[in-house]
Amino acid sequence: MPTLIARRTAATATGIATALVLTACGNPTDGGTTEVAATTGARTKIDLSPDQHRITTGKVDSIAARVPERIRKSGTLKTVASAGSAAPLTFYATDNKTVIGVETDIAHLIGDVLGLKVRITPVSWENIFVGLDSGKYDVGVSNITVTEERKEKYDFATYREDNLGFAAKKGSGLKVTGPEDVAGRTVAVSSGTNQEKLLIEWSKENEKAGREPVDIKYYQNDSDSYLALRSGRIDLYLGPNPTAAYHAAGTGQTEVVGTYSGAGATLQGLIAATTKKDNGLVGALAAALDTVIGNGTYAKVLDRWGLADEAVTGSEINPPGLPKTDG
Repeated sequence: MPTLIARRTAATATGIATALVLTACGNPTDGGTTEVAATTGARTKIDLSPDQHRITTGKVDSIAARVPERIRKSGTLKTVASAGSAAPLTFYATDNKTVIGVETDIAHLIGDVLGLKVRITPVSWENIFVGLDSGKYDVGVSNITVTEERKEKYDFATYREDNLGFAAKKGSGLKVTGPEDVAGRTVAVSSGTNQEKLLIEWSKENEKAGREPVDIKYYQNDSDSYLALRSGRIDLYLGPNPTAAYHAAGTGQTEVVGTYSGAGATLQGLIAATTKKDNGLVGALAAALDTVIGNGTYAKVLDRWGLADEAVTGSEINPPGLPKTDG
């Protein structure tokens, strides 16, 4: 059975910190390497090439036996991830076709334990869930947050904390600690994400308090959002904190001006491997994740991408997630 996570609660916009600090050895979008420096001072160079030399682990027969027969017989774990470039989570290597990142490495570790070849298909965000619904893909490993609404259709095996970041143009002077700080602001967010859900709720809260609502904008990908931010078309961009920190340090053009838990003010958000509800796979996923957490390969993967501060101590199946919106 999966180990319960020792979870932080009552996370606030100013209380969440991640160890991701990046100093670029050349622009990450131009190839080469990017240097990751943890708050401890240790430094690791991220390999951006398609030949990743990934961290691996061994098959565990007892866990592999828990995989549904149709997947075991196929020999392949059909994994889906977002096609958007969101370093260091999921993005393309210097060949512009090989998917790399912490999510990719986690998916491969799961496949190692289950004795399955991992086939990763990058798709648009909304098509992750369409593919899971239809059974086209077995599992989504793509920075997917546990939410109460999603739990109605999917099973979750958690593997990382979920912290969000508000990105602003460098030197903007903006600080975000709560809904009042985005009142009347133009904020970009990706459609269908928990970030969007939180931003909509903050906008409604502002209106109820007599403040201006948020002017929410949607762009096709991260690159478009950051271009809009730098050009002044938007004030803020709300996305995963690791990607916001990576972009800020790699380009020197933006900065993180506020962080928030992906599950709201009173619950630490969690990222999870996501599979169709009641398809029989989630137990094996959680057990595989517990195995790699226990044997140290999980920690090596997070260290490799500068995300040690988002580590969990075990994988939970379907824990409390971002609450549903009232009304």
